[in-house]
Amino acid sequence: MEIAENAALVVVDVQKGFEEEFWGKRNNPGAEENIAALIDLWQGTGRPVVFVRHDSPAGSRSPLRIGHVGNDFKDFVEERRGKGDGPELLVTKSVNSAFYGEPSLDLWLSGEGIAQIVVVGIQTNMCNETTARMGGNLGYEVVFPLDAMHTFDLEGPFGWAATAEELTRATAVSLHGGGFARVVTTEEVLKGASGA
Repeated sequence: MEIAENAALVVVDVQKGFEEEFWGKRNNPGAEENIAALIDLWQGTGRPVVFVRHDSPAGSRSPLRIGHVGNDFKDFVEERRGKGDGPELLVTKSVNSAFYGEPSLDLWLSGEGIAQIVVVGIQTNMCNETTARMGGNLGYEVVFPLDAMHTFDLEGPFGWAATAEELTRATAVSLHGGGFARVVTTEEVLKGASGA
């Protein structure tokens, strides 16, 4: 697959709060390693990286609330911020989509002439999926490496529940089958971005 020279890596909500028991059982224990590998390649090739942070209200119960240690980026992300040769942006948000954050992701991407984005981070079926759907709607070519993200088991209506893996598959089918994004693996993206 082809990864553009100026494709933006959008790293969504890789925050310490997601390590708390609050969320329940997660999937894909290799997500962080794959996210780190993608950040390293992006920074090493001078491509743009966008770090997105979810700021829940300070008075909420959310582990991602402002003022709580869970609001901080995980160490492996924080250690990489500011280390690349390419453009870098920090977007803060309080909703699911990175396109509804500050500063405007859409304005920044269009201003940089970026047409392709690679979405990674947490959670697969929440902020990642919402960001990918909006990106597709806005006309971006969205690449979604499914093994560079994770999510958690979830309960829904009518006594229904789904495992993290079931939710991941549903997201992949919806995004890929619906034409919102191209769902791939980290290895495919690394090869495409390195010219291998």
